[in-house]
Amino acid sequence: MVVGSDEFFRMVNALVDVERSEGGQYSSFSVRGKRFGYYWPRTQTVGLKQTLSEQLALVAERPDVFEEQFTAGGFGWVVVYLAGIEADELSELVFEAWRLSAPEDLVAQVPDPADSSSATTRGG
Repeated sequence: MVVGSDEFFRMVNALVDVERSEGGQYSSFSVRGKRFGYYWPRTQTVGLKQTLSEQLALVAERPDVFEEQFTAGGFGWVVVYLAGIEADELSELVFEAWRLSAPEDLVAQVPDPADSSSATTRGG
């Protein structure tokens, strides 16, 4: 159930027009100047933009894997512990974070991983 940082980076790199910036203790990811994610190598966690309702649902369902990071601009950011999540679920969350920030013309170029994943997607 552990997703490694290399696998996370592959998920991000599969998206269109992603810009990566290095901070002192983290990397951040944007699409056309809009931030959608962070990665902290020291804690093996990622921060992802989500809707407010999704943020609350994730944290309520599995507080050992997700924690509330902050809210801004009508969105809820969640911290994801890579050691507690499966790759297909993380891929969906990464795509959703990117989709919430990307312009529609880019979104149309990238297939939603939820459309091609098996019946093991989250939410039952």
